[in-house]
Order: sequence, then structure tokens, then C-alpha cells
Amino acid sequence: MPIPPEQNTTASSPPPADPPLSSATAPPALREPLPWERAQNETPWTHSLNVLGARIRALTDRIGKKLSHRTLKIGVSARIFHPEVGAKGLRGKTLQYLEESIAHWVMSRDVMVFMIPTVNTNGLLHPSNIRLRDYAKHLDGLVLQGGADVSPQSYSELATRPEWSGDRARDMYELELLHEFIEADKPVLGICRGCQLINVAFGGTLYQDIASDVPAAIAHVNDLYDSNRHTVRFPDGSSLRKLFATQTSPLVNSIHHQAVRDVGRELNVEAVSGEDNIIEAIRYRKAAFVMGLQWHPEFHRAGGVELLDCTPILDSFLRAARETRF
Repeated sequence: MPIPPEQNTTASSPPPADPPLSSATAPPALREPLPWERAQNETPWTHSLNVLGARIRALTDRIGKKLSHRTLKIGVSARIFHPEVGAKGLRGKTLQYLEESIAHWVMSRDVMVFMIPTVNTNGLLHPSNIRLRDYAKHLDGLVLQGGADVSPQSYSELATRPEWSGDRARDMYELELLHEFIEADKPVLGICRGCQLINVAFGGTLYQDIASDVPAAIAHVNDLYDSNRHTVRFPDGSSLRKLFATQTSPLVNSIHHQAVRDVGRELNVEAVSGEDNIIEAIRYRKAAFVMGLQWHPEFHRAGGVELLDCTPILDSFLRAARETRF
């Protein structure tokens, strides 16, 4: 009887796996086309569109880099000296100027500052087609500097004393300037009078004289000028409270006899006087950055330990200017 062959008791090995498909060996339906294959499949029209798109993207990148590195240009509203009756020389002329400290404070962050003059479209000597909206278009932000009282006429009241009649001509110029920068979505920082003007622009009113209208208030102005100081506090929800979270009793200068009374539309109160609750800062809540400060931050030393260091406010304003110029 023939002996049967020995049966194989070891497990059979699985068949070797197929090698992975490379981009060169994979069937066309299973791999991405190579660049030279894409070029072969492009029509002349498709190829032209792809080249044009690449050039546009490269140009956009270059423009974006230039804009991000371009020096900011900040406009500052002008103070106005009106001619004196019967005076000769410069006192008989209209002068427009800015206080040195405000320019140097803004320039401390290596930005360019331009004083914005009033415009004259129908002057007899030198008419011009330039409008305030042209400044709003070409500048990155606006600072409304301090100065003369806001006229009670600008918030539909009469001056209770002749010396509190304010500067109606400057009001009209700055109200238009403020409107144009807000319409252009550019940031605005109002200082002292500028804070009051922002409030009036949105329908608010002012105390014509704090000492007369609020007898219990502390003295917000005296002969010490910028050495007159008081504390401020930041209400719940204030952006300044978040900005100065570590400040327990911030101290600011006080150089104003007028102040915000009725708060304008869509404005938030950002700070109040610690002693008497007089409003010290406001912010328009429908814009990226439109803020008014009753104190003068340009008179506060950067990094100082006594007065509130206001460079964070300046940095926030300039950050908004960079973000809104694109």
C-alpha cells in the first residue's frame, strides 16, 4: 500500500501585500495630477486665468505688507484764536494751532501728526475744493484736543453767563470733523473739550459751570492748572476698567469747569470722579473706537507711578487706527 505524502501542518503565509501606490505609479483615477499633467490638461483660457490669479494674490500680499508697515497718520483738530476787534498784526488775524504736548503724546508711538485746519470753500482770497471728509479719508484717526468751552447753542441752550458762551464756530467745524471720521469708520479720541463735544454730537448736554450747577462737587479746576488732581473710578462694564484692572484708585489731572450732564445717545459712561460722580469719560458703543476723556492724558508721564499711565489708552486708539485702515 503506497504511503500517502506527509500533510503540511504549518499555517500558510498570507500573500504579500501590494506595494503602496506612489504618485508616479498610481492609476490616474487614484492620484492627484502632477503639475506637468495639469498644465497639459489646461486650456489656454484656464491657464491665463490661473496666471492672472497668482499675480493678483502676489500683488495683494505686497500691498498688505506695505499697509501693515506704513506709519500711521493721525489728525488733530485745531484750536482757534479769533481776531480781536481793532487789533493789528497777528492778534487781528484768525490763528489755528495745537498745544505742543498733545502732538508729542501721540507722536510718542512713532506716528505722524497733522493739524487739520478749517476748510473754506467760498473764500474770497483762497477758495478750495478740499472738504473735511478728505481728511477723514486720508488720515487714520482723529484727536479732538482741548480748548475753549463748547457753546450752549450747540446743545440748544442759552449761556447763563456771557463768559460761558463758548466757541460756536469751532463747534461747527469739529462736529463736522467728528461726523466725517465716524462715517469713514476711523477712530476718534476726544480730550477735555473733545469729550464734551462727543457728548453734544449725540444729543447730550453739559453743565455750563460745575461749581454753579453742582454745588456739592469738588473743584475740577483751579489755579494749579494740570497740578489739580482727583481720583476716578471705572463703572462695571467700562472698557477702561478692563484696561486698568490693577488700578485701585487711579489719579488724573482736572482742568475743566464744564462737564457732561445728560449723556448722549448710544454713549456709555467709562469713568466718573471718585469724589462726586462727575462723568470723566464716555464711549460711543456703535463704533470700534470713539472715546472721550475729561482729563488730559498728554500731561501724564508715561509709566508714571503717581498719575494714571494713559499709554494703554493711546495704544488702544492707535490699534483701532491700524485695524480700520484696511
